[in-house]
Amino acid sequence: MLKAGVLGAGHLGKIHLKLLQQSTKYELVGFYDADQKASEKITLEFGYKSFSTMEDLIAASDMVVVVTPTSKHFDCAEKVLKAGKHIFIEKPITQTVAQAEQIRDLAKQNKLRGQVGQVERFNPAFQAIKDKISNPMFIETHRLAEFNPRGTDVSVVLDLMIHDIDAILSVVKSDVKAVSASGVSVISETPDIANARIEFENGCVANLTASRISLKKMRKARFFQRDAYISVDFLEKKCEVVKMKDAPKEIDDFAMVLTNAEGIKKQIYFENPKIESNNAILDELESFHDAIQADRTPEVSLQQGTEALRVAMMIIENFKKI
Repeated sequence: MLKAGVLGAGHLGKIHLKLLQQSTKYELVGFYDADQKASEKITLEFGYKSFSTMEDLIAASDMVVVVTPTSKHFDCAEKVLKAGKHIFIEKPITQTVAQAEQIRDLAKQNKLRGQVGQVERFNPAFQAIKDKISNPMFIETHRLAEFNPRGTDVSVVLDLMIHDIDAILSVVKSDVKAVSASGVSVISETPDIANARIEFENGCVANLTASRISLKKMRKARFFQRDAYISVDFLEKKCEVVKMKDAPKEIDDFAMVLTNAEGIKKQIYFENPKIESNNAILDELESFHDAIQADRTPEVSLQQGTEALRVAMMIIENFKKI
């Protein structure tokens, strides 16, 4: 078991504390939060040990989870890595790409492991179909949420869209060629709704929409590739694969067959991959434990977190051109 500490005990921090305490792979040593009154309340209510300083918590841990506001990520991560401890840092990795690169390089220099909390990578629906996504050429995502003041300290791109940016970068094996985007601030000082188009060197195009002022929730992605269409519902934890294959000579009466303009017949096959129920946050934490123990690259590395932030910042820069 690795000794784990948590920096930041807000809404998400409390979830991490609960799951680390439940985990058979970690020993929870406690947490540090700058709000002393909130810390006392959490200790009284849940029994977690509160440390009086960040440095004391880091010293007592083998691995530290950073769940502070994004503006504090860099300072916290730097302290953790300089103290020689592994780090799990919630998305977005930092406020700027330069900061993210420094954190990535610092971990490498100190031979430490780091993982970014991109929880949708561990969503059971995405886990069930990720290996079926092969060279997609068009991708469409919609991530809509009802308004919640928590998280509005950053643009909707860093708050919500970055989940889809990361998922797309994990399956498209090509460099980003160009980005165009538009965003609108409705309630917050930063954009609350945004649309982005990402073009890749291999010809793939991704169209992403994110909103935190929607009347309904939606978290869907669709991947189109040669002879296949794959859909993922991250919210409902459902997925579907629709494949097109050359129709056999003997066609079943119940088969779905399409004939194109050239007269070629294609049969449609539907697949509903088995989805294993899980707790995605617990899974990402425990997968990080396994990566540390095996000394291998984590599922969502600091490098991948940096690249997701880089694309997110390209999108945000596009807003300024409008």
